[in-house]
Amino acid sequence: MTERFWENKSLEQMTDSEWESLCDGCALCCLQKLEDADSGRIYYTDLACHLLNIDKCSCKNYKNRLKLVPDCLKITLDAIDEFHWLPNSCAYRRLAEGRSLADWHPLISGRRESVHEAGISARGRAIPDSLVQQQDWEDHIVHWVKC
Repeated sequence: MTERFWENKSLEQMTDSEWESLCDGCALCCLQKLEDADSGRIYYTDLACHLLNIDKCSCKNYKNRLKLVPDCLKITLDAIDEFHWLPNSCAYRRLAEGRSLADWHPLISGRRESVHEAGISARGRAIPDSLVQQQDWEDHIVHWVKC
């Protein structure tokens, strides 16, 4: 990959590997979210998808996630207008909105752990969604994820 490619290319110009490298490994997109039907506001919970390895902040079956989890969303350019549900910290959203990557992003820091050290990730904060009945998910809304 070219050095600092995200500063010289639009999202549309990126290769698949460049696109994938934008993911900082925070796993916030793997948390269950609730949407207010009236306002459209998104609320994150501390409830993780059953495929998320919470300690590693990575999907246990990334290749087949879309088949195994019907409501799993693939982050693509086709859905760029819907990036509002991604956290403000997300590289995809930041770049789509004309902002730069955060200093803690692994592409800037050169270290995958920097996202966790910055307190941005779900590591140590999430629990499996299977432990909570869906009607009780509202009790698990968190405010440490900013949309």
